[in-house]
Amino acid sequence: MPSPEQTLIVNARLVNEGREIEGDLRIADGRIVEIGGGLASHAGETVIDAGGRRLLPGMIDDQVHFREPGMEYKADMATESAAAVAGGLTSFMDMPNTSPPTLDAAALEDKYRRAAGRVWGNHGFYMGASNDNLEAIRVIDPKATPGLKVFMGASTGNMLVDDPDTLDAIFRDVPTPIITHCEDTPMIEAETARYKAKYGDDIPAACHPDIRSREACIKSTRLALELARRHGTRLHVLHISTADELALFEQGPLIRADGSRKQITAETCIHFLRFDRRDYETLGHLIKCNPAIKEPSDREALIRAVAGDVIDVLATDHAPHTLEEKHNPYVRAPSGLPLVQFALVAALELVHEGHMDTAQVVQKFAHAPAQLFDVAGRGFLREGYFADLVLIDDTPFTVERDQVLSKCGWSPFEGRSFRSRIASTWVNGVLAWDGERLVGGPNGQRLTFAR
Repeated sequence: MPSPEQTLIVNARLVNEGREIEGDLRIADGRIVEIGGGLASHAGETVIDAGGRRLLPGMIDDQVHFREPGMEYKADMATESAAAVAGGLTSFMDMPNTSPPTLDAAALEDKYRRAAGRVWGNHGFYMGASNDNLEAIRVIDPKATPGLKVFMGASTGNMLVDDPDTLDAIFRDVPTPIITHCEDTPMIEAETARYKAKYGDDIPAACHPDIRSREACIKSTRLALELARRHGTRLHVLHISTADELALFEQGPLIRADGSRKQITAETCIHFLRFDRRDYETLGHLIKCNPAIKEPSDREALIRAVAGDVIDVLATDHAPHTLEEKHNPYVRAPSGLPLVQFALVAALELVHEGHMDTAQVVQKFAHAPAQLFDVAGRGFLREGYFADLVLIDDTPFTVERDQVLSKCGWSPFEGRSFRSRIASTWVNGVLAWDGERLVGGPNGQRLTFAR
């Protein structure tokens, strides 16, 4: 791995914990060792003049699908983590629906072994739930994983948990937070059959939010919340896609004034804030994902919910597929899209549009995931914390296909212009992205959880 650099960043606008302040930041031995004003450089130290640009803590993406093991033809840990650090995402938490799925401690540790020395960002891997791995769930080491992923909607392989007694036991006995995908499978299957009867396999992409309906989301989310409240489980509901679900969650900061933390939290994803039903006409299956991108009114409500502390976390649900797969008829076109490389600049576009400020983006994309999952030493600009940093340059650019680093080779943002770009990304004190290219080599570390 590259050696940590001794670096002094001067003349920056540090965005952290609700504030933007002018200041300097010193990196040594992979960590932030000093924050202040007018810091003097030390012998042998690299000095970087930020020129008044914003310096953020590296983003922590709590939901990615890097496809390894089993689907490396479309993505792998090395390629997707490279795309992530190019996008200012310095840590990621990867989902368990791989092949084979991550359903026990051995499979979990196999993923950590695969990541060692190959991954550009810091990494944690979720355990997964099924209808028949309850004993493995009960003995999860809480320090080995950010949490347990429960698919309460359709999933691949053996990972749809639809047995009521098993669900109840999982929520009762799990020793980690639960992370849920909430959609009601019987409702989805009924709508799929109805649309197939009308269109055959070639259902129009714009019908996707009708098949993966808001009613299916609401029903499943209500069930998850009822189970969590019954058993006092820490529950994080992923990729909220409807305005209707927002009323089910508590408004207010993740960490309350008395120091307590919300028991039940909500996440949405960047594509729900940047796309809506109107975009199916031009993008088709490229924005087909589960849950589905829905109405303009849902997008507008979700943006307000992020700014208003109903939504606690912003993530990507990065889930790449090849263009060949995406060009299949509807019933064979897989759901998911690659997002990590342009997610942060897409979120900063909300700042340029006046929906929120940079500190709110940092709260949802960095601070909150660290707090929610007890990530040790990351997610903040604090002395003693790891030097995972992102320097933002407010210079416009347009996304082109040849810029894409994900193995699938395409982005739903192609042709879109953003008013900010990633000027530099540091991972564990080492420069990994210089604004134009990857530099050095993979330097990601296994995330640790302070539980």
